[in-house]
Amino acid sequence: MAGGSGTRFWPLSRNNKPKQLLNIIGEKSMLQITIDRLLKLNNIEGIFIITRSDLASQIKQHVNGVPSDNIIIEPEGKNTAPCIALAALRIEEINKNATMAVFPADHLVIGHKEFEKAINTSIDIAKNNQGLVTLGMEPTYPSVAYGYIQHELESLKDHSNAFRVKAFAEKPHLGLAKRFIKSKDFLWNGGIFIWNINVFMRSLNKHMPELYDSIAMIKQRIHIGDNFDEIWHNINPESIDYGLMEKAENIYVVKAKFEWSDLGSWNIIHEISPKNKQGNSIIGDGMILEGNNNFLQSNGQFIALLGVDNLVVVGTDDAILVVNKERVEEVKNIVEYLKDNKEDLL
Repeated sequence: MAGGSGTRFWPLSRNNKPKQLLNIIGEKSMLQITIDRLLKLNNIEGIFIITRSDLASQIKQHVNGVPSDNIIIEPEGKNTAPCIALAALRIEEINKNATMAVFPADHLVIGHKEFEKAINTSIDIAKNNQGLVTLGMEPTYPSVAYGYIQHELESLKDHSNAFRVKAFAEKPHLGLAKRFIKSKDFLWNGGIFIWNINVFMRSLNKHMPELYDSIAMIKQRIHIGDNFDEIWHNINPESIDYGLMEKAENIYVVKAKFEWSDLGSWNIIHEISPKNKQGNSIIGDGMILEGNNNFLQSNGQFIALLGVDNLVVVGTDDAILVVNKERVEEVKNIVEYLKDNKEDLL
């Protein structure tokens, strides 16, 4: 899935070059890193990218190794449930018995052998248990930036690292996150899903019938070579977690043992970046004096910080962001303001 706008990474992430196309953690974009990771699991014909129509041409030029025919285009962003359903429709046309895995384009994974083990376990469960499978990451601290998955304490008979899911929890406040960690039966929600196409479509029909009906109509339009923009426009945006995973009964989670980060905010970048003894990270041209636990990124201009703590400061050619680290999730509110007042900065 590569259709997000990455609003929490403003001002570096913009409409015409969102987070997944940025070289955030190296010399390759997050999307290309994800493609390279999946190429170790599957041949190129089995990898599809789904994105918004306004990003499609840029992604076709940007990515290396994925045929342009494997890029699925959404007329507009509608959150993850419609996005995944449209991708499933395309895959179903190729192979009605396919096993489908869904990956966000902007995750950091360290430890490929463990990643491969978790995916293979998930595929096995999806096939043999006729279930919808997700990956859960063992929490290393009480994060308020991630959703959580609560699972049964007893593992599956054939897989010691797999469990039935009891409940999904939205991003919690700090106190609740600490309780989740203490209880030992909560995992971070990795947003990665594996299932058989038939099982997914049946579940979609049962729990999201309006979306299922819309996808069925889109299928007819595609068969006659007609445009389905109007049908898509009338689909209600909804996440796959809320629309399907929280409602279905046959949900399993595989506890992953690789290192993982959902690069969802500047705080996560600070966590994975090199730091000095004061906990400061500097990317680009800048300096920090008498300050602690700051993240500074400059793209072109020199930026200096003096006597401040716990800040994220990001500078580009035309904008500078300064935000307390405790409020980085609210950067998207700045983007909402810009939509009405300074569209040239989006």
